[in-house]
Amino acid sequence: MPDLSWNNATWGSNYDWQGEGEEWSQAWGGSEAQWFGSLLPRIHRFLPARRVLEIAPGFGRWTRFFVGSGTSYVGIDLSEQCILACKKRFSAFPETEFFVNDGISLDAANGSFDLVFSFDSLVHVEIDIMRGYVSQILSRLTETGVAFLHHSNFLDCDGMNAHRRASTVSAGLVADCIRDNGGHVLVQEKVNWGDTASGGVDQLTDCFTLFSRGNAYHAADLVLDNLSFMDEARIIRETQSKYCL
Repeated sequence: MPDLSWNNATWGSNYDWQGEGEEWSQAWGGSEAQWFGSLLPRIHRFLPARRVLEIAPGFGRWTRFFVGSGTSYVGIDLSEQCILACKKRFSAFPETEFFVNDGISLDAANGSFDLVFSFDSLVHVEIDIMRGYVSQILSRLTETGVAFLHHSNFLDCDGMNAHRRASTVSAGLVADCIRDNGGHVLVQEKVNWGDTASGGVDQLTDCFTLFSRGNAYHAADLVLDNLSFMDEARIIRETQSKYCL
């Protein structure tokens, strides 16, 4: 069970960021292929966004696809090392701000946002912190704003937890938290993660939750069980990534 101290130690001081997070996109053939083949199709309707908040940008693996073109961007991460790296990498973009947080608070993210995004990070956050983030996110969304969060669904799974997913989080609990705070669940996609060796192909250990604050979108409460997510990654790696020259 990864807790706040584990996250702080792991990403703040113990992790070797030499690969700048690209190592986590290898299954897709790199972050560019993963973005255009996997992530963008899921959030394309909401881009470009006027103001974007990214929770835990790391070294900016996804940040580079948000900044520029008039977009105002705020990135918040508990790792000072990551924030310093992002400030240096995106120093040419005046409409970007990066802040270190405590792994709990979004207080530095002033104003409202059209898109709140987090991928490959909140999977390690337990339900008490998820509840706090959801509440804070909903208070910061514009009337037409949405949030796309990648989080754990391991509470609903059995077997080994090879990727250190938060064990107290499920898609259903996150959906309940959104509704309890006056939000609207649009889509939840439960996906597998990893390969046969890590026991990830047959379990829906992860979830992508898309939600809004107001009634701008039809609250479909659509729940998808996608055991083909890693097949999607393989196809992207074998085909689309070859175009990322």
